[in-house]
Amino acid sequence: MPGAPILEVRDLRVEYATGGGAVRAVDGVDLDVHQGEFVGVVGESGCGKSTMLFAIARLLSPPAGITGGSVVFHGQNLVTMAEKELNVLRWRDLSVVMQSAMNALNPVASIGAQLRDAMEAHGKFTAAQVRERSAEVMSLVGIDPVHLKSYPHQLSGGMRQRAMIAMALLFTPDLVIMDEPTSALDVVAQRSLMLQIKELQRELGFAVVFVTHDMSLVSHFSDQLLVMYGGQVVEVGPTRTVFDTPAHPYSRGLLDAFPSIRGPRVELTGIPGSPPDLGAPPSGCRFQPRCPVAEDDCRVIAPALYQVGAAQSRCLLNDPRRAGAPAAEPDVEVGP
Repeated sequence: MPGAPILEVRDLRVEYATGGGAVRAVDGVDLDVHQGEFVGVVGESGCGKSTMLFAIARLLSPPAGITGGSVVFHGQNLVTMAEKELNVLRWRDLSVVMQSAMNALNPVASIGAQLRDAMEAHGKFTAAQVRERSAEVMSLVGIDPVHLKSYPHQLSGGMRQRAMIAMALLFTPDLVIMDEPTSALDVVAQRSLMLQIKELQRELGFAVVFVTHDMSLVSHFSDQLLVMYGGQVVEVGPTRTVFDTPAHPYSRGLLDAFPSIRGPRVELTGIPGSPPDLGAPPSGCRFQPRCPVAEDDCRVIAPALYQVGAAQSRCLLNDPRRAGAPAAEPDVEVGP
């Protein structure tokens, strides 16, 4: 996409301190996000998706902590920022939509009171301005402003998620981070919410980083796709490229486990085995114990991200130095 990225993540590393030693949940992740771009992040549970998002937003709490790398947002490194400086950026320029709105919203405060608290924490506004802006963002996400007087338990799951998105858009931020916001919704509510998010994105121009387990959501709505496994990015590229010609065996495994409503009927196949123990990851490629095309080198050589057309893949089979591999230079940076 044209222009410089608004978010540049480089070599991000996050570790959890445990009694058995440090567990690296995010290991050397690179990511670029441009203005107005929709970036999807997929992978199995425990692969580091949510931890990466919370690290980008600087919302990690002990025993988790960032141990290396940088998160540059509009030219400012969030990793080295003091909490007071971060509080100025959050909600105004960067906001977060949590996975479970029922848990993220205050159950004993009305939606209007929670919107008011967010506004008053980031500026001086009259009561009339608060009411006007609160009604405006509620209407933006398709909720009648009359529900400003409602409490979270009085709203449906979809309405609670929309209220969270309304709160995230109070100050029209440049970047909205979403951690599985549709996971608790039925498929009809999921699609309705995603169409609403996409429409708001087109209208307001903000960028989205969206974590999900649902491959159908990212296939329809994301521009760029990150596939994570074992705390690392194993494939990244334009969404259609990754879906049409996946370059990493793990990406192919995820797609083979996902049913299609078009084309001939094919048997779904899962990925055998379990994700790696990040406290003691396997040597070489982290996917090799489960990989159907693993070779001897895969057990000892840790692959970099190699350029494969418009995408990048962390697989030795794509190493241009190997016979038969695509003629492209290896590239350890992740970019669109």
